[in-house]
Amino acid sequence: MQLGVPREIKAQEFRVGMTPAGARELVGAGHSVLIESGAGDAIGLTDDLYRAAGASVVETAEQVFAESDMIVKVKEPQPHECRQLRPEQLLFTYLHLAADPMQAELLINSGATCIAYETITSPQGGLPLLAPMSLVAGRLSVQAGAHHMEIHQGGNGTLLGGVPGVAPAKVLVLGGGVVGSSAIRVALGMGADVTVLDRSVSRLGELEELYRGQLRTVYSTAEAVEMHTREADLIIGAVLIPGASAPKLVTAEMLADLKTGTVMVDVAIDQGGCFETSRPTTHADPTYVVDGVVHYCVANMPGAVARTATLALTNATLPYIMRLASNDVGSLLLEDRHFVAGLNIVHGQLTHRAVAEALGRTWTEPDQILRTSLHLKSA
Repeated sequence: MQLGVPREIKAQEFRVGMTPAGARELVGAGHSVLIESGAGDAIGLTDDLYRAAGASVVETAEQVFAESDMIVKVKEPQPHECRQLRPEQLLFTYLHLAADPMQAELLINSGATCIAYETITSPQGGLPLLAPMSLVAGRLSVQAGAHHMEIHQGGNGTLLGGVPGVAPAKVLVLGGGVVGSSAIRVALGMGADVTVLDRSVSRLGELEELYRGQLRTVYSTAEAVEMHTREADLIIGAVLIPGASAPKLVTAEMLADLKTGTVMVDVAIDQGGCFETSRPTTHADPTYVVDGVVHYCVANMPGAVARTATLALTNATLPYIMRLASNDVGSLLLEDRHFVAGLNIVHGQLTHRAVAEALGRTWTEPDQILRTSLHLKSA
């Protein structure tokens, strides 16, 4: 199979969909890899490194899209990219369609087969291709939050870990999954006073056992959210419903009860955000203030550490890319219910229930389409 990796064109996005090491593995397995020139330059992954790995470097994204059987990316395709996709072509990337009806419409019209990293599941539970970026985003959320708590950044001037004789900042983490647990680890490591809210008693028990009294664990209810947000200096929104829009845990009305200068970091912004007042921001202009509360809602947060994020992402995606390239795609997805959970769109039809419901559209069981019509190129 011929795989194509275009340069990411979303604002302030410097990650790349495949490392030279990943390209080398695929070429060694008999596949061809096209890389757009300059795709990895910003993070030290030069064209020469890709050439040394056996990939072909081409000058334009248009050539990558025109000549590839499968497109491998990081972020959701931008409108210009969506229009270059075609039937019988495979797109493998983060999509986050629930919060992006325009992208969904363009991908449906393309006729391409679109598999989303973030909805693939694992036999062990969890979302294996979302996990590496969730780990990065969780750790960054505290780092970013601590910075914006500084008085000159609009925060209330509280040092996250405090100093002897002065209490540390109070950090509230909404959600104890991969993002939340990663945020907890960093916040505790920096000396903060940390509370986590989650609806899974078993997960709260695991976190309690892990941190042995350092962490406050609270079952998440509307009352608990209201009470603990009022006391927090930093709030990390770390909730996720696979494929669906994030629930709005902090309402606009609640902001009036928060301390002036409280910082809210919405890691769920790719799925619409878990604060009612959230809207996507960029690394160039990451925050805005509503009712005295600082909102940090950068949609591609791991892009701030693009090299680490790229290496971690390829480690996770490469086995899946190899399977897609080396097998009949229809048969592969039919035989693997965890892999097929990533199938969002095929032949102009939505095939993921949570995504379709979030968009207010109908959906088709993927098996119905796969058994009759999916004939993508393989090895």
